[in-house]
Amino acid sequence: MQQANLSTLKEIRFHGTKSFPCAIYQTRPLGNGTLVKHHWHEEVEILYFFGGDFRLEINMEQFFVRTEAIYFINPGELHSIFTENEVSSGEDAIVFSLDILNFGSYDAIQSQLIQPVQNKTLLFPRCLLPGQKEFIPVRDAFFETMRSFGQPLDGEVPLKYGAVTDDLTNQLLIKSSLLRILAVLSGSRLFMPIGNNHNKRVEEIKTVLTYIKENYKDKIYIQDLADQVNMNPQYFCRFFKKSIGRSPMEYLNDYRLKQSLRLLKNTDLPITDVCLECGYNNLGNFLRSFKKYTDTTPLKYRKQVQ
Repeated sequence: MQQANLSTLKEIRFHGTKSFPCAIYQTRPLGNGTLVKHHWHEEVEILYFFGGDFRLEINMEQFFVRTEAIYFINPGELHSIFTENEVSSGEDAIVFSLDILNFGSYDAIQSQLIQPVQNKTLLFPRCLLPGQKEFIPVRDAFFETMRSFGQPLDGEVPLKYGAVTDDLTNQLLIKSSLLRILAVLSGSRLFMPIGNNHNKRVEEIKTVLTYIKENYKDKIYIQDLADQVNMNPQYFCRFFKKSIGRSPMEYLNDYRLKQSLRLLKNTDLPITDVCLECGYNNLGNFLRSFKKYTDTTPLKYRKQVQ
């Protein structure tokens, strides 16, 4: 049985530039559904929600965001964001490599904070909420980072998605703001040590999701997915639904339909070919699933988006 290559679930986007690996993103939902699909990366991510109705999944744990909040994504953590309401507000994100905060001299900051986070033995707190004394200073530093990129805050017209900067002064301001966030968290002892067994369940789910991503065009059985993590099918189904919130087949069909939307939007493939490319061997089943998922037909969807 072919084993999944976890690197294919790893986000391939480069955040920032090679000399300054830090970028910011503003995401605004267009309706219910997936805002950010499951992925992981080695960079730290700080998410700021300024309201709305979101479901954030981190390492298969669900967090429902209803008010202003700040969340932290540690290196290697599997995460995704879903909108629960068509009128949800958006979220802003800073994604950065901890390498930009390293110092030439190997000091206590590197040995006791930055390097342990990079090695995944020390974790950022999961979130900060209004009412915690650390919330305002961290939020202010977050906003200052956004401004240092020249990025407007909510209510203003956003700049290019994934803004970067090569300006030396701006980079100094960004570094100082990120270090201030680390200082606030460290001063309140909010960084958390981690045990050796923490990542086992996460890695198993990564393996399964990666297998789906690599093989969704082919016939996939529950047994194939269970074999990826050496579980019996019955236990695997319970494990997967508890972790992701959907059954394995529901997730697989959802993934296939998302791929069909991509092909309909970006290619001129006939509908029958789109059906086969997305792992459906029966056109009727594909059309019924597509209609249920989008409330329209593939042909009408293509005309709308093109």
